[in-house]
Amino acid sequence: MTMGVTDLLAHIPPPAVRRLALRVRPAAQRALRQGHPWLFEQAVIQQPDTPGNPGDLAVIFDDQRRFLAIGLYDPTSLIRVRILQRGAPATINQTWFAAQLAAAAARRAALPGQGTTGYRLLHGENDGLPGLVIDRYDAVLVLKIYTLAWIPHLTTVLAALAEVIPAQAVVLRLSRDLQRQPVWLHGLADGMTLAGDLPDAAVRFHENGLCFEADVLRGQKTGFFFDQRENRARVATLAAGRRTLNVFAYTGGFSLYAASGGAPEVVSLDLSAPALAAAVRNFELNRHLPAVAAATHTVLAADAFDALTHLRQRGQRFDLVIVDPPALAKQESEVNGALRAYRRLTHLALGVLAPAGTLVMASCSSRISAADFYATVEQAAVEAGRPLQPFAHSGHAVDHPIGFAEGAYLKCLFATVR
Repeated sequence: MTMGVTDLLAHIPPPAVRRLALRVRPAAQRALRQGHPWLFEQAVIQQPDTPGNPGDLAVIFDDQRRFLAIGLYDPTSLIRVRILQRGAPATINQTWFAAQLAAAAARRAALPGQGTTGYRLLHGENDGLPGLVIDRYDAVLVLKIYTLAWIPHLTTVLAALAEVIPAQAVVLRLSRDLQRQPVWLHGLADGMTLAGDLPDAAVRFHENGLCFEADVLRGQKTGFFFDQRENRARVATLAAGRRTLNVFAYTGGFSLYAASGGAPEVVSLDLSAPALAAAVRNFELNRHLPAVAAATHTVLAADAFDALTHLRQRGQRFDLVIVDPPALAKQESEVNGALRAYRRLTHLALGVLAPAGTLVMASCSSRISAADFYATVEQAAVEAGRPLQPFAHSGHAVDHPIGFAEGAYLKCLFATVR
């Protein structure tokens, strides 16, 4: 007999009643007082002889044994504690979680009135719940966790979520690291529906009035990239009459916005054929809009670097080129390689950009600073003999707030060729 989700959740061992007492190094004490949401393994100088399990609550004290913070303990991670509350003790329970979720929802309260029913409801550390992301797809919520410490608290979080934003369904997504540690998952799996009923993996939602679908069970991240919403809207204002190329198009977000803004022809380039099939469906969902109906949409399933080279060789030129690659530097050792890749992508994009064309270049790599990213792109353009005139730099939207330095990851450059 197959165990149901309710049974699985009921059989997850709860966090220990006894809280773990930790003492930490002076530098860590300063960081916690300044609001940093992480305590790293090497910062702990004293802890109980018997280590806790993922999800146990850890209380952190300073040198005078005064309370500093309380958070979720994870002995499997270099981030040993993710901070929930600092400054004053608190009871971490359903009421506490509901208050955090309600505050996060209030920050995004204006979005539905702007024709947006798909957005990030909870942005992890930056909304006070480290390692937990919740994306809203209209009536469906997708909860993604990045630390095993959330597993013992899922039932409580779900109850708090039901208080704040009742949903048709709540779907669980797990980071790749978590999927490799099944012993701590207690039967839970990526793509599992935790609550409610999800009749179809492809759910529909609206963003600035445009209709999209997303595969919330198997799609990248939680199925869609909400962080680029405002940059997509800017693209729509630039696209009228411009032949547009969207590189790393995924499911065609930038492409659809370009068409809605009056681009007569849009090419979506991505290595993933299933993602491009979804891009085609997203166009069909919006063919009732005159500008989208008038646009020609072509998909090209290929490696971006190879395809840009071939397009240039064939003499293809575009008035608007958008380059939005996935994260190219997930650890410090990858930074130099990522900067080289951005440089090469800039050269290739300029190779297919028409005279006086507009280039949109984005980076979602948190380890690449905005200054380094912009400097790399602009220097590459000089090397290519096509210097740029930037007219806009953008970062995070309201549903992706920045609560600490490492939380800033999104950079986007809008520029014309001089």
